Amino acid sequence: MKKYSLLIILLLISSAWMMAQQVTLTPEQIKAYTPEWKGERFPDGRPKVADKFLERLKKVHLEEAWGILRNKGYQNQFEGDWMVLEPDSVMVGRVVTAQYLPMRPDVDKVIKEKGKAEGRIGNTNSWPIDVLKDGDIYVADSYGKVADGTLIGDNLGNSIYAKSHRGVIFYGSVRDIEGLEEINGFNAWIKGYDPSYIQQMMLGGINVPIRIGRATVLPGDIALAKKGGVVFIPAHLVEEVVLNAEFISLRDAFGHQRLREQKYTPGQIDSQWTDEIKKDFLKWLDENPDKLPMTRQELDKFMKDRTW
Repeated sequence: MKKYSLLIILLLISSAWMMAQQVTLTPEQIKAYTPEWKGERFPDGRPKVADKFLERLKKVHLEEAWGILRNKGYQNQFEGDWMVLEPDSVMVGRVVTAQYLPMRPDVDKVIKEKGKAEGRIGNTNSWPIDVLKDGDIYVADSYGKVADGTLIGDNLGNSIYAKSHRGVIFYGSVRDIEGLEEINGFNAWIKGYDPSYIQQMMLGGINVPIRIGRATVLPGDIALAKKGGVVFIPAHLVEEVVLNAEFISLRDAFGHQRLREQKYTPGQIDSQWTDEIKKDFLKWLDENPDKLPMTRQELDKFMKDRTW
């Protein structure tokens, strides 16, 4: 852990030098930023949260996810006030980050030369698309620029969806919005739309820590995007967020049924449960295995570690 802490400090104080050396963080650097993740990783170093948790996360309310993170000390993981392409849809995926900055020719030249040496082709706003994999979400900080800040149009949108089967979250804008709407399954959380094309902007880095409004976002975070906003969940907390929300849902289903049966009073259900109610709940779980969104092994382990 001390080695990781030292490396993070070195990364922060030498970020300008580092970006002159490479367009994206190395796998070792990404690991240094995410030491609490103990599971599988992608070759680029990003945490690889299991698909089963991504699918189950879709049913978690924003408030539930936000509340759990806040209780863990992560108070800056939500951003609201979005323009959403398909507002009734939910998007969940692994984050690939990109940072954009106002144009400065000398720095832009360095980035483009390094990108060329790394075999990157095309305009720099397409480089993050090249690294996307199935289940990824392209998340970009373009400092809220709308006019002349459009990171993608429908051509790049089609490429994004072909690679990731997801969409984008941009603290900035897009163009060709009617064409983007025609991409079946694609979605976008953006700060605006403009018919202009991107000007006077440069790429700062790919898979680097970024700011999205009120939130700090790392590569490998999991984005839970709904019409009310976006919560960025650190990879090592995703399983806990999912299981906690699922457990609360089971408690509510049990409580509602017992209240309809008038077996308990509202006061009994809404306060700390007695041992009698806990035993009844466990029996109810055995009698209703079809209601469990998780495995019984996952549930038993979760209940063992909590105080109810």
